[in-house]
Amino acid sequence: MYILQCWIEHPVRTLDQTFTYLSETEVLRGCRVRAVFGVKSLVAFVGDCAYTEETRQQIERRLGMKLRMIDEIIDERPLITDELYEMALWMKETTLSPAISCFAAMLPAKVKPAGGERKIVMEKYVSVSDTETNLTPKQLSAWLYVQEHQPLLYSDLRKEFPNQARQLVEKNAVTVFEKEKRGSVKFTAGTDEKPQLTDLQKKVIQEIESSADTVYLLRGVTGSGKTEIYLQLAEKVLNEGRQVLILVPEIALTPQMIERVSARFGSKLAIYHSSLNPQEKYEQYRMVMNREASVVVGTRSAVFLPFENLGLIVMDEEHDSSYKQDSQPCYHCRDAAVFRAQYNHCKLILASATPTLESYARGLKKVYHLIVMDERINQTLPSVTIVPMRQSIRNQESYILSDALKEKITERLEKNEQVILLLNRRGYHARLRCRHCGEVIRCPHCDLAMSWHRDSGKLKCHTCGTEIYLPRTCPSCGSREGFMPYGFGTEKLEQEVRTFFPSARILRMDADTTSRKNSHEKILRSFADHEADILLGTQMIAKGLDFALVTLVGIINGDDGLARTDFRSCETTFDLLMQASGRSGRSKRTGEVVMQVFDPDHYAVTAAAAQDYDAFFTQEMHFRHSGQYPPYTYMIAVTFSSVKQDETLQKAQVFKEGLTGSFKVIGVISLLKTHDLYRSRIILKGRNLDEMRAALRDMMAANPNLLKGIRIDINPMYLD
Repeated sequence: MYILQCWIEHPVRTLDQTFTYLSETEVLRGCRVRAVFGVKSLVAFVGDCAYTEETRQQIERRLGMKLRMIDEIIDERPLITDELYEMALWMKETTLSPAISCFAAMLPAKVKPAGGERKIVMEKYVSVSDTETNLTPKQLSAWLYVQEHQPLLYSDLRKEFPNQARQLVEKNAVTVFEKEKRGSVKFTAGTDEKPQLTDLQKKVIQEIESSADTVYLLRGVTGSGKTEIYLQLAEKVLNEGRQVLILVPEIALTPQMIERVSARFGSKLAIYHSSLNPQEKYEQYRMVMNREASVVVGTRSAVFLPFENLGLIVMDEEHDSSYKQDSQPCYHCRDAAVFRAQYNHCKLILASATPTLESYARGLKKVYHLIVMDERINQTLPSVTIVPMRQSIRNQESYILSDALKEKITERLEKNEQVILLLNRRGYHARLRCRHCGEVIRCPHCDLAMSWHRDSGKLKCHTCGTEIYLPRTCPSCGSREGFMPYGFGTEKLEQEVRTFFPSARILRMDADTTSRKNSHEKILRSFADHEADILLGTQMIAKGLDFALVTLVGIINGDDGLARTDFRSCETTFDLLMQASGRSGRSKRTGEVVMQVFDPDHYAVTAAAAQDYDAFFTQEMHFRHSGQYPPYTYMIAVTFSSVKQDETLQKAQVFKEGLTGSFKVIGVISLLKTHDLYRSRIILKGRNLDEMRAALRDMMAANPNLLKGIRIDINPMYLD
């Protein structure tokens, strides 16, 4: 008899413990089983499995409780490897999340605990059987074809021999069996052009290879050749028979990275990102588990793939907020990557032109091995023009495209070069305000203004996705006087560009134009092939992209992010400006950047224009120190959500009063309603993160009735 300790699928904090079951057969740790919990049959993950000579009655007598047998063993081999199991328990402790939610975060939807009923897509295959039978000449040809190509997809046999395929099955000349569907994901391989390394690139590679350190922070200006360094290091790791993981923050960055990686290393490549459907994700997961993939390019969740022999991890654009998970468990991909690098005794490279202040501070303190690349491969940074928009508007210029930017766009188009225009807001108008009462149209489910989208003719909420037609009367006062538009997005920008440059070929890339499958790749491929002159879009085009003919980048409302009340607003603005500037002049042609801003003297703007990370870091760290913000302190945001506002306020107040320690507790703060849920928040702020975690654990253990709707975010990226 085997005694199993199982994690039940309910991600409820009060059930965050293992439950004991019995099994007649051994079940490996990390396998899924089905067992009755209460009155329901649920999926569970096996933690420990211990053999005993005792009978069921003896075990129950010794433990003092009745035990159930498991109903079914779902997996023959563990979905959660030993490494991932240890990682899940580490995440549980560091993010203060239920263990089962950590297991679920690691798995593709097809095999998540709550999604266990989703069917894996199977395909029919055939192989020749041992049955002797009389075959016609055509049937014999079909049988020989199967013998030569077995195992053969039955659909392929029917294509080659449409009449004989069924006859072979009926005569038992071939055996029909099912296998999990594979190969749904297709990608375009690039052509391998291994460039000559610069002296600086050679020096960086030699420094990484000769050091025994685990984590490296590679701060390199845009266009310094960081990607080629990854590929050269990956090649050596692959030659040793180990696996490589390359992480990118957004789907928009995967096509170019996939093209370069596949060109260098061939077809042993897996791709893992959110635009894959559940079946495709499952197939890629299996490829990694079965060692059929040596290199993986993926976004945040790829850090949980079941590698067996990981030899190198690269985290490109490590500063990007997309690496932080919003829902429980609120993990940061960087922390998970550090865990895996230490577990596998392999190197982790965190790379960015604009590292987070936390990472750069760790680099300066030698917690990370800091390497700086301050030269572009072409030795030339783009020239930058700052356009103060207040003055331009006073001069009666367009409030969207200044005369200076229009003039430079004209020059580039005449030279048959390409232009990128960045505006980090989608839609046509940012909001509509009633002409009578002045109220904006808000989402019926969120306390947020809805944006007008001309393409669809609807108002959209960019938080919950709700869409409505423009109301005839004001929802607030009932007036029929109409609405005044305020602000503009990429749709309006596109219209403006088409008006001023009617002969230019234009592509728009934002969340609205990339909703279809493979749309990111199609847009970027089209622009790379010079099928368009101007690419405009949101922040997804601001980083990581490399186009040889782009010689002008225009940044519209470049300092818009400074209006946010969040403590990271200056950092995110600087990142966006500097990263976007880096898309210009990356080849032999000289690049230019035009930054249209309303506060041209702000240090985030001037430092970005000068491509001076050190100057920004110094200035911003003064601000962080005076306000005691990260990296000088740690923060934990504890948010309570409910359909009743009073309930969230009450829970938050109880938590605040019950927390004691050397840290500060800030709040209670009422947040904007989203998804029909009222939210209240408290913030813990202090220098001892372990103490704050322990205080929250004790508080949750003492108040299990207050845990419904709680969300804990350790070191949150944003607070506004």
